[in-house]
Amino acid sequence: MTWRITEAQVGRVQELARSSCCNCLDGNCLLLDDGEPQTCVQLICTQAIYCRYFQTAVLPADEALYREITDQNANGH
Repeated sequence: MTWRITEAQVGRVQELARSSCCNCLDGNCLLLDDGEPQTCVQLICTQAIYCRYFQTAVLPADEALYREITDQNANGH
């Protein structure tokens, strides 16, 4: 499931990816690395959370942001 995020949440999501995701190294995603650096999806996405790892393993670490995003997506906003 893709969770939508608001413009106000984009910076918070990107900062969380940079600071807390063990797969985000210098702005690149280690999981997507196929021999060439691949930009972290969450650092370029401005409308949704597309990375399942980020959604399940990283986002819950920020309880307030996690609650905000899950609540708005449960309500269809």
